[in-house]
Amino acid sequence: MSSKPINIQNKKAKFEYTLLDKFTAGIQLKGTEIKSIRNGKASIMEAYGVFSDGEVFIRNMYIAEYENGSYNNHKPRIDRKLLLNSKEILKIEKFLKTKGNALVPVKLFLSEKGWLKVFIACATGKKTHDKRQDLKLKDDRREMDRALKRGS
Repeated sequence: MSSKPINIQNKKAKFEYTLLDKFTAGIQLKGTEIKSIRNGKASIMEAYGVFSDGEVFIRNMYIAEYENGSYNNHKPRIDRKLLLNSKEILKIEKFLKTKGNALVPVKLFLSEKGWLKVFIACATGKKTHDKRQDLKLKDDRREMDRALKRGS
């Protein structure tokens, strides 16, 4: 379908949250929304998932208006329905009832059939000392790689 793959990620998700269960979900979109996403004009950095009326929605996901769209153009930050099966919806509903838990989108991608999908994760927020520990581990790995590179 598309010549270049879509690579829209939430890079802060692994740093800000501890990711637990991961799901792959479809998104219900309008025509101009998918055209804008294929052009790479979308962001999931501030997005999060909510549960309401037996359905799961992604809120605050930014999809820029399509340049060539007319009066049929979409709004950039509306709630978009996630397409999941009933077992996954029940699991997410149960998870979100606990305080401090969140549903975080991690990555947008195209499936083999050309459908837009999103990786979402049930997550809990990290404390400041956990974030510091992650940064320390990252720095240690970088130093080890540099030492190995110099040694060879």
